[in-house]
Order: sequence, then structure tokens, then C-alpha cells
Amino acid sequence: MVFSSSLFLVYFLPVFLIAYLLTPKSARNFVALVGSTFFYAWGAPKFVFVVFASLALDFWLVKQFASDRFKRVAVTASVVLNVGLLAYFKYANFFVDNVNSMLQNLGSNELGWTAVALPIGISFFTFQKLSYTLDVYKGKHAPLKHFSDYALYIILFPQLIAGPIVRFNEIADQLIDRSQHETIDDRLLGFFRFCIGLAKKVLVANVVGQVADSAFALEGDSLTLSWAWVGILAYTMQIYFDFSGYSDMAIGLGRMMGFVFPENFNSPYVSSSITEFWRRWHMTLSRWMKDYLYIPLGGNRIGTGRTYFNLWTVFLLSGLWHGASWNFVIWGGYHGLFLVLERLFLGNVYQRIGRIPSTVFTFLIAMFGWVLFRTETFTDALHFYQALLSFGQDFNLPGLSTEFKWTMGAALIFSFMAIVPAMEKWSNDMVQNSKVGIFANAFKTIVSILLFVFCLSMITASGFNPFIYFKF
Repeated sequence: MVFSSSLFLVYFLPVFLIAYLLTPKSARNFVALVGSTFFYAWGAPKFVFVVFASLALDFWLVKQFASDRFKRVAVTASVVLNVGLLAYFKYANFFVDNVNSMLQNLGSNELGWTAVALPIGISFFTFQKLSYTLDVYKGKHAPLKHFSDYALYIILFPQLIAGPIVRFNEIADQLIDRSQHETIDDRLLGFFRFCIGLAKKVLVANVVGQVADSAFALEGDSLTLSWAWVGILAYTMQIYFDFSGYSDMAIGLGRMMGFVFPENFNSPYVSSSITEFWRRWHMTLSRWMKDYLYIPLGGNRIGTGRTYFNLWTVFLLSGLWHGASWNFVIWGGYHGLFLVLERLFLGNVYQRIGRIPSTVFTFLIAMFGWVLFRTETFTDALHFYQALLSFGQDFNLPGLSTEFKWTMGAALIFSFMAIVPAMEKWSNDMVQNSKVGIFANAFKTIVSILLFVFCLSMITASGFNPFIYFKF
């Protein structure tokens, strides 16, 4: 069940919100847990039992931290449990496929194997489970007293499937008391934020996504220079508006329930370096990798060479986290390479050429990286790169619909308007600040209703409605 489906918008969301808001505050966690469990079970009925079994074991292991004698054993067991489950469900097929490929090349018999199904959202909720274990272990926050509160933290449906990755210390107190944000203004802001995200997904990502799919489906000489550039630009816009739209919807849903989730995107395409790009793109993942992996590895405190090694390690693992494919690993290494180059000399080059040229160059780096992210194999990626760089061809634009052209124009404007600091401040204030006047609230209400109705009509009329990060 995805947020941009009529099933969610017409049935699940209204029923859940009515039940949640009519329930006394003392029982709202229970309603949220039941609703979230139903939401997850709808898409993965078998895996819900695996998730709750691992939650129960994790909760018990963290309780053992109270004993100094078993604390180190318990934290090790919890980390191994969660990393082990992620490795098995997400990477077992990948490992066996690679082993069988090697055995086939050696003329040996392949391993027999039954493919493992991937639980929905396992990459995201595994990181949150690890956050609970490690935050409690490091003394950043006391453990939760009730299993139901811990289960709600992990399985809370707005951020369950594709984030934002909410660290335990950021939300622990809200699990117990969120009355500060259970106001009409907060709920209106949440609904407005949800509708903005819904519009990003339905009105932008879906439109440009169809053209991106058409371009990446082309083979051989059919993939011309013009189709390649139109396709990668379309996908660059699709993945941003798709994923940031989902994050907006998740943050908005949480706000309607009184939760304040961390921001996940901040106009990443205005970045003037890849370093800045990762401070603006999937921000909760970047911070998680920094705090729970990069810094424990030594960060930048133990020499230049080790810093570069740590950066590469983090981004190779980040690429692998995105998917069980060599393309994702290469994509992570590609970004790690530019982070290292910026520390070596590119950062100085950016300062000399100025912000606008640096932003254009960084945008092109990100675009070329998305080829690896979108294609299935490295051979497919090389074919697409060849088309992108075949400048001997005439650049004849393929036949594109008026809807696509207008949508792409709007996507580019909204992607880059934050390059003007005043516009960035205004746009962030619009979607983050609940303390506004009556006229601003009236404006948000009207815009929200119009966007919701229009998006719902578009969803009903169209059969194209994928979520890129839903499979991760």
C-alpha cells in the first residue's frame, strides 16, 4: 500500500486519522501501532511475524544493558541479529548468483538455491533498530519501558517503508508525550506537507518517469544522443521528486499525528559540490552513516589516507545498502571518488570558478551517477554512457508531449529555485513552520484541498504509479 494510491488516500488514511484523533491521548500509541501493523501486513502479511519476532528479541537484548556483565554481549548480539537479517534477506540471492556465476565459469556445478523474498522496508527499519540499540548502549537515551512503544518506533507506518530514517534519540520523548505538537496548526501543516509531497509524486515524478522508462528501455542504435540526455534528465527529476515527495508525505503524516520527523531533503540539485549534495540529499541516511559508521571507523581524525579509506568504505556500503547489485556498489564508489577528489583539489577548483559553474558541474556528476542507479547491469550502464557521449550525432529531440515539456520545466524551476537564498528560506518556512497567521493557514488549507483532489483524480485516471525507493 503506497501513499499515492486511492486505497490509501480514500480508505486507510481517513479511517486511521478519524480513529486516531477520536481516541484519548493515552491510547493513541495503541491505535497507531495497530494501524501501522495493518499497513505493513497489507503488503507483507508473512513478514510481519518475522519483524515482530526480531523486535521482541531486540527489546529483550537491550533490557540486558542494565547488567554490566552482559552489556557487551547483548549489544553484539543485537547488532549481529539485525545485520544478519538484513544480509540474509537482501543479499543472499546476490551472493549465490555471484558464486554460481563464478562456478559456471570454472565449469563446476552451480549451487542449488531457493530465492529469498525481500521484506518491505527492511533497509530502513533495520537502521532504526540499530539506532535504538546503539543509542541506548552509548547512553544517549534510556531504553523504552514498554515493548509496544518500541514496536511503534520501528513500525510506525509513515516512515516504515522508505524513511526518513528516524534515530531513536530524535524521537524517544515523542513516543511518550507529543502533546506539544498535537495542535490544529501542526495538523494543518502536516496535511499541507503531505499534499505537497503527493503533488511532487503524482504531478511531476509520474509524468517524467514515463519518459525516463521509455528512454532506458531502448536498446542498440535506438538509444540516440537526444534520447539518452532526455532520459537521464527525466530520471534525475523523477528520482528526486519521487523520493523527496515520499519523504514529504511521511513527514506530513507524522506531523498530523504529533510526531516531528527530521528533514530528508533540502534542494540537493543546487549543491556546488558532491560533499554539499550529500548534506542535502537523503539527509537522514547521510547523518546515520556518518554517526554510526564513519566516525566509529575514525572519521577524519587519524590521518589523510585513513580519512579517504573511511569515505570510500562508507560510500561503498551506502551503495550496497541501496540494493543488491554491483551497479549500486559502483555508484557508491563513484560518489566516494568525488568526495575524495574534492578534498584533494576539486574543492579549490570550485572556489575559483564560482558557485554557478560549480553547481552545473555537480549536477552533471549526479546525473551521470544516476545512470548506474537506474540500469540493471554495468553493461547497460556503459551502453547508456556511450549514447550520452556520442556527440557526433545530431541532437534531434524525440517527440515529447506538451505535458512532459511543461512538467519538466516546472521540475527544473522547483529544483533550482533554492539557489537564491531568499527562495530557499521561504520554501523551507512554508513546509516547516506551523506558527503562521490566519491568512497563511487559509492559503495552505485551500492549496492542500485543491492538490489532494487533483492528485486523486490523476491517480484514478493513470495506471503508472511506481515508487522508486519502495523496493529498497
